[in-house]
Amino acid sequence: QVQLVESGGGLVQAGGSLTLSCAASGRTISSYVMGWFRQAPGKEREFVAAISWRGVNAYYADSVKGRCTISRDNVKNLVYLQMNNLKPEDTAVYYCAASAATSIGTTALSYAYWGQGTQATVSS
Repeated sequence: QVQLVESGGGLVQAGGSLTLSCAASGRTISSYVMGWFRQAPGKEREFVAAISWRGVNAYYADSVKGRCTISRDNVKNLVYLQMNNLKPEDTAVYYCAASAATSIGTTALSYAYWGQGTQATVSS
């Protein structure tokens, strides 16, 4: 079992930045693909970014490509999502997730472990 706890959300003006963190416990994340998803009010949960086991490969949703960077520290069991040039449409609850798959997945079904989420609100 992997327990995930997100932090770093908050209120920021459009054009600002946020760095979300995901702290894992229970097991080392070094053998898991780690991802970030988000869910806005009234919308389905959507993929944001994911990173391979050793951090060599990363994949981003088109909506955040060029504005977000996912990274991981397998020693500290942490995953990060750096978000820049934020837009009001980025407002959502952001979830960290872990997948035991060998390749990066972009669907929620690929991920077995989820955190409780952290709210990020971008004002215009």
